[in-house]
Amino acid sequence: MSNEQRNRPQRGPGGPGGMAVPGEKPKEFKKTWGKLIAYCKPYLPVIIFALVLAAIGTTFSVIGPNKLSKITDLITEGFMGELDMEGIGSIGLFLAILYGLSFVFNYIQGFIMATITQRVSQSLRTSISDKIDKLPLKYFDSTTYGDVLSRVTNDVDMIGQTLNQSIGSLVTSTVMFFGSLIMMFSINVTMTLSAVAATAVGFVLMTLIISKSQKYFLLQQQSLGKINGHIEEMYSGHSVVKIYNADKEAKQEFNEINENLFDSAWRAQFLSGMMMPLMSFIGNLGYVVVCVVGATLAMNGDITFGVIVAFMVYIRLFTQPLAQLAQAATSLQSTAAASERVFEFLEEAELEDESDKNSTLDVEDVKGDVEFKNVKFGYNEDKLIINNFSAHINAGQKVAIVGPTGAGKTTVVNLLMRFYEIGSGEIKIDGVSTQSITRENVHDLFCMVLQDTWLFEGTVKENIIYNKEDVTDEEVIAACKAVGVDHFIRTLPKGYDTVLNDKASLSVGQKQLLTIARAMVKKSPLLILDEATSSVDTRTEVLIQEAMDKLMVGKTSFVIAHRLSTIKNADMILVMKDGDIIESGNHEELLAAKGFYADLYNSQFENAS
Repeated sequence: MSNEQRNRPQRGPGGPGGMAVPGEKPKEFKKTWGKLIAYCKPYLPVIIFALVLAAIGTTFSVIGPNKLSKITDLITEGFMGELDMEGIGSIGLFLAILYGLSFVFNYIQGFIMATITQRVSQSLRTSISDKIDKLPLKYFDSTTYGDVLSRVTNDVDMIGQTLNQSIGSLVTSTVMFFGSLIMMFSINVTMTLSAVAATAVGFVLMTLIISKSQKYFLLQQQSLGKINGHIEEMYSGHSVVKIYNADKEAKQEFNEINENLFDSAWRAQFLSGMMMPLMSFIGNLGYVVVCVVGATLAMNGDITFGVIVAFMVYIRLFTQPLAQLAQAATSLQSTAAASERVFEFLEEAELEDESDKNSTLDVEDVKGDVEFKNVKFGYNEDKLIINNFSAHINAGQKVAIVGPTGAGKTTVVNLLMRFYEIGSGEIKIDGVSTQSITRENVHDLFCMVLQDTWLFEGTVKENIIYNKEDVTDEEVIAACKAVGVDHFIRTLPKGYDTVLNDKASLSVGQKQLLTIARAMVKKSPLLILDEATSSVDTRTEVLIQEAMDKLMVGKTSFVIAHRLSTIKNADMILVMKDGDIIESGNHEELLAAKGFYADLYNSQFENAS
């Protein structure tokens, strides 16, 4: 990590990628659900239709036990005389149709909800992906990549599962609960009151458990995001961890995060897990009460045996929704926590909208004059990295930016590319301020090779022509020959059509050569090389320098290099220190001046010898 990067705000336990501290109050869950409902607005009519079908299907199921009571009474009367098979058959057919319709309606509801929820999940993932492109780089300076990944995967999956399962369950359970209650009151008030009294304790305990478990579900989701971020960092820097024997520290940090995840997840799952056995107990208690009270009323002749049978079914339909409601409430809490994280990300401050900018610079017409005028910048407002940077580079010049670590070299290039916005001052290309054109237009003007290589899973050719249209095979081969990587590519199993993945073993230097070839193919008028040859050996570096000198003809090139021997032929060398240009000129002029550059160059020469 460069000194400039160290000056950037670093993420911490309380940051966007961190875990909330114990006792921290979760945000307003109703407000979060309001945002989720608003996000689902295009699908609301279909969702409401599906929920209406579920309610109707459940209503049919609730009516059934009352008819079952009549069948029971007909059978009981048949023991004392003639059995009314016609009446039993008629009621049985009605029940079969009723339950059949209930199944069909619930099936349609399930199909609709499964389709809609996956559409919503797909839309959320797309929104997050689009949001990533609109966020300034400073957001990722304070947030782990793993935490962002967790929002795309874990949190969105949680939302999808709840919308698919819990919302429908919430509706059917509510209809079943109140429907059973109404049916029981219509049959016998005394038995209904007895059953309600037996289950009242369930409501109290369920409310208490929900209120206690709510904060732990939020902590669980946040801890999950933090552990994903830690694993991603440790995996990507696995070799560094090994070299510095930091396995113990990495494991210790992982164990701490894992312990926090275990603690919050255990509390959340334990409290929610109490719902089912509690509701099971309440349901069994209801059976006992119905049997005792029903038997007493039947002995007195107040009810028939069929009423007891109906109530035995209704008490199950009455208590079962309590468990389902409790489970749905648990899922809703998890979803609220996940939604809170997703919408928190979607509501992050975006880059300034540039749709109103009409000015453009055509790539083919740009000459490459670049001017920095009194540029000031700091990753933190109270700490400037670039103090008062001014420079004018003529078209076609090769400009080297040198200086000690932390001088601001990479920051200057980042500002030129508009990866960050300048605090004050102005940067112009061909006399046009980069602030007056879009970032996309600025990026089109540059091809760039960074110190860190990036290759994706695809063929060698696809990696080289990345996002560049109408590139011929001859142009790809010419670029690869220029950097001296053509021979190596032809030794691969399928040459330029070889897929680069974990099985394709490439050295760091070979990867860097491919990224340099990619920059050459883009053919932009301005070129940036940020320590582009730092990962290759000396012999390869010489070959690359020769190729670069030929390809830089007609391009304005910015080269950041620590090895000063590689930039001796630069047209202009800007020597930076503490965010300012302290010297400028070509190699011979700066050496003759016997200043800071001469000291840097001579120290490297002495070290090399």
